[in-house]
Amino acid sequence: MHAFLRRFSSFPGTGRRAALALASGLLLLPLLAAAQASAPAADAPVRFGILPLGGAFESRSDWDPLLAELSRAIQRPVSVLSVNSYEALEQAIQRGEVDMAFLSGKMALDAVSQKRMKVVAQVVRHDGLPGYRGLLLTRKAPPFNTLKNLVDQPERWRLARGERQSVSGFIVPQLQFFLPNHIVMETRFLSEVVGTHQANALAVANNEADVATNNSADFERFKLRFPAEAQRLQVLWESELIPHAQIVVRREYPPELRLRVQAFLVAYGRGKGARGDAERVVLKSLHDLAGFVAADNSSLLPAAKLAYQLAMQNAKTAQWVNDAARQARLQRLESGYAEQLAVLKDVSP
Repeated sequence: MHAFLRRFSSFPGTGRRAALALASGLLLLPLLAAAQASAPAADAPVRFGILPLGGAFESRSDWDPLLAELSRAIQRPVSVLSVNSYEALEQAIQRGEVDMAFLSGKMALDAVSQKRMKVVAQVVRHDGLPGYRGLLLTRKAPPFNTLKNLVDQPERWRLARGERQSVSGFIVPQLQFFLPNHIVMETRFLSEVVGTHQANALAVANNEADVATNNSADFERFKLRFPAEAQRLQVLWESELIPHAQIVVRREYPPELRLRVQAFLVAYGRGKGARGDAERVVLKSLHDLAGFVAADNSSLLPAAKLAYQLAMQNAKTAQWVNDAARQARLQRLESGYAEQLAVLKDVSP
């Protein structure tokens, strides 16, 4: 194409201008095609991504009734993408394969910060609290069952933790417990496995690990599904409150559609009669939810602060070749956080 432009730049007067206009138009074609490809077709299925909180199949079956109602409400088909890991869902979002998703704070934060999604709703649980708590679980039986032993000798313990994108499975316990006690999760333990909250709790209950990260909402669900295994476990530590997960929708969708999705979610489970009762049963199966409240990108400000604090703590305690490199890293984190806050303050529909 550059050779094409050079060739026609030698044309005189009007001929040169016409040739350059043609070449410029040809250059724009791929960009226009990409823009058209990124805009969802009006009748295309809305692809809903589900965070893997239990197993992929369990997550999908729990969401199916609500998504069937959503499809009727917005008069568009809704398909489901249920995956086995945070990373798989994150990659699907980056590839543009997800139009709407149920995401916890860090993943929702990334999707919104990268200008792929907008927040439309936040979940509410029956306990009425504005969030849940991160937990560390151990077996009740000694020797790996006391906080002092964990702090004094982490290298003897086997860790089961969440993926790095998991707020309660990694970010919060690292920030609020391990780093303040001079323990880096990835390097100080005898061994580690990375899995879902359910898999990690089972690993500790079955003596395949000694301590697991978890959260109060998932542990309540675990107690109902695995009562015998739950009896072997105890809560060793709990975090401060963590804001609930969000529902995010692709930015390219028109505001009218995002508002219809939001209206449906806010009304779901709040009606009277048989239909309202049925919807509340569905919500209860979704981690004992009470429903949804309208939300926007600003609901992710607490998650952004947590991620920023963890990154700053890691940068300050890491080894650097010199102080200039350390300061440069801290400066990049500061500017990145400022840019993130600017995106989160966009609360337009």
